Amino acid sequence: MNVYDTANQLATEIKKSEEYVKYKEAKKMLESNSELKLKIDEFEKMRYEIQVLAMQGKEVEQEKNKKLQDMYTILIENKEIKEYFDLEVKFNVMLADVNKIIAESVKDVL
Repeated sequence: MNVYDTANQLATEIKKSEEYVKYKEAKKMLESNSELKLKIDEFEKMRYEIQVLAMQGKEVEQEKNKKLQDMYTILIENKEIKEYFDLEVKFNVMLADVNKIIAESVKDVL
């Protein structure tokens, strides 16, 4: 088996994982509710803007960070949104763990 076949097999296994399946279901449920989707989209847009500023080495206004935190606090009062965020974290942790395993295996050439 070559590395590409293995990567495709890994992708297949990720799609079978509990983290992926549950996250995908939660995302689909939120997308079917236009009001919740709009709130999530607004939050994710602001989160992305802050991440871009931070990656560019620019200072993020404290007010903007507070607004994002306040939005998050309000959003997680909704059970479906809180579950979505929790599942998103679990899925991203799994992906980060897989990436770490791969990176560790080739660290001698990086």
